[in-house]
Amino acid sequence: MTLALDAAAQDLLFREARTANTFSDEPVSDEQIQAIYELVKFGPTAFNQQPLRIVLVRSEEGRARLVQHMAEGNQAKTSTAPLVAILAADNEFHEELPTQLPHFPQAKDMFFSERSVRESSATLNGALQAAYFIVGVRAAGLAAGPMTGYDAAGINKEFFTDGDHSVLAVVNIGKPGDDAWFPRSPRLAYDEVVTTV
Repeated sequence: MTLALDAAAQDLLFREARTANTFSDEPVSDEQIQAIYELVKFGPTAFNQQPLRIVLVRSEEGRARLVQHMAEGNQAKTSTAPLVAILAADNEFHEELPTQLPHFPQAKDMFFSERSVRESSATLNGALQAAYFIVGVRAAGLAAGPMTGYDAAGINKEFFTDGDHSVLAVVNIGKPGDDAWFPRSPRLAYDEVVTTV
């Protein structure tokens, strides 16, 4: 059985795509990021919640504020990528549920009145949206360098002062540069992952 996507699209999004570690100096425009978002916003989440929030780091001042919180091995590439996106979960996403789930507006209070429940749901569904975002970056013909090597508390304090957001990932974005890729690491085989009951 073949997939609906042709082989070139499969390669672009999955087989040939890898985390980029260097980038060219070609800029990434706001229009490209908006086109990516307009595609990936349709990815499924529980209750159609949309906790993902994106901070685009373009200025030198913003870059310096971010880099100080990155792990040492991630600082240089974050300093030089054409664009960096901080992906975070809005733990108060439930305030928008009545408009995002109009057929069930009472879900806001019925399921998400407790902060701990919201945080758990925002983390899971925000991570799903972050994954869609990475695939969307690839669909735009750009390379993504997603990272979780950072001081989360530091980034949260630096960029999300309201205490209602939690960083999920930092993603470098751009056209790949020289020696952008590490060798492909192995993946588990189908039979190691899939069982049937």
